[in-house]
Amino acid sequence: MASSSTSTSRKDYILKSFFAGGIAGCCAKTTTAPLDRLKILLQARSVTYSHLGITKGFRAIYHNEGWKGYYKGNGAMMIRVFPYAAIQFMSYEQYKKILLSMYDNQAMKLASGSLAGITAVIFTYPLDVIRARLAYQVSGKLQLYDGIFDAFRKLYQTEGGIRPFYRGYFPTVLGMIPYAGLSFYTFETLKMVCLEYISNIATIIDRKGEKRLRIPASLLCGGAAGAVAQTVSYPLDVVRRQMQLATIIPDGSDKRNWLAVLRHVINKYGIAGGLYRGLSINYYRAIPQVAVSFATYELLKRVLNI
Repeated sequence: MASSSTSTSRKDYILKSFFAGGIAGCCAKTTTAPLDRLKILLQARSVTYSHLGITKGFRAIYHNEGWKGYYKGNGAMMIRVFPYAAIQFMSYEQYKKILLSMYDNQAMKLASGSLAGITAVIFTYPLDVIRARLAYQVSGKLQLYDGIFDAFRKLYQTEGGIRPFYRGYFPTVLGMIPYAGLSFYTFETLKMVCLEYISNIATIIDRKGEKRLRIPASLLCGGAAGAVAQTVSYPLDVVRRQMQLATIIPDGSDKRNWLAVLRHVINKYGIAGGLYRGLSINYYRAIPQVAVSFATYELLKRVLNI
């Protein structure tokens, strides 16, 4: 009976963390969807928007496409984000338990986040490609796909079957190692600091009598985690987008591997103007996104009694 009860409790924990992670991811991505779309347009050097900055870019999207333009591709994003975030948070909790039971050190905490990010990418990457294709479109000027299913069909039929759905996969996984690892590690580290050193202002007591971060504290810790992770992994994010959009951007080529794309971007645009193009808007996007994601997850853990 004891083993059966433990098994049920474990399944319950996994399901609750899966659900909480998925909801947290959807809330975070919807909050920052307009910034995410402008970031993609800048990264991929859209003919219509690449010469504009953040403020003018937002105005131009509204002028050309209306308010719906801010959320172009967000439907595909939500279909991808729920399982992505759900798998990432759920697998992080599991990896952390397993790895820390073997070696309780900082490296294992970092590895738990990296493995969780890679696991999530493996299951959801094709939807990220579709989302990028839809977000790159400009109403009235570049309209290649009528929606998610049309994009799937056309990519499969015209670009070589399954292959285009995994274009840019390797740099994504490579970037996910520092990004997810540092996101979780930084958040957990800052959370520990809050719980131990400023608990009187940063925490509340939950129904179990345990200390939990207040929502503002969760937002601040999550925002800092997002800033650190994005700074380190951003160049590989640029390479990923270039590869995902290779057949529809002006100087793209689906014949280049990720190293060739990296060299091409550096040689043509330089490091600052190429690998870090769009980084400023990415801070505006990533910091609140990661902040909302972790804060929502922490809140749902309280609500669901995880």
